[in-house]
Amino acid sequence: MTPAADGTPVLVLLNGPPASGKSTIARRFIADRPLALNLDIDVVRGLLGDWLDDPITSGLVARTLAVAMIRTHLTAGRDVIVPQFLARAEFIDELAEVAEGSEARFVEAALWLDRQAAIEAFARRRAAPTFPEHHDAAALVDRSGEPDPIGARYDAFAALMQERPLTKRVEVVVDDVGETYARLLGVLG
Repeated sequence: MTPAADGTPVLVLLNGPPASGKSTIARRFIADRPLALNLDIDVVRGLLGDWLDDPITSGLVARTLAVAMIRTHLTAGRDVIVPQFLARAEFIDELAEVAEGSEARFVEAALWLDRQAAIEAFARRRAAPTFPEHHDAAALVDRSGEPDPIGARYDAFAALMQERPLTKRVEVVVDDVGETYARLLGVLG
């Protein structure tokens, strides 16, 4: 799969609760699109020194770096996917502006599963992390001090989705990456 038939690159924001499969689906996306960029902002943040000591500032720095990378890649006519848990609209709006300024199509998609399934998915991933970002996510949760950190993140995500009815919902099929990915492709058109 390559950029749209008319050659227009696409910027896909793939939002979703922690451990919903964003990174896995993003890896599938770029496997089908030569030279597409999987820009996981958590990976970029992990490249910053002592980021865990100041996760808010390091996250903002990582987003700034990511925007520059996205703009460069889109302007070159290549697709970008950003698998990122977001609970506020500001960065989503910034991504939409970057796409518009780069003459790219912007698709805001969100992986969707119920609250309990999201909490269980995070617990499974925490027990058997596959990538360094999984360890990082667990460390952030541990430092949050919240009694139900994954539930709180899910609730914030769900509230944002209520405010953004045009977001393309992708129902997650638990333990079936292929079907979930097919559903994403369906909303991409």
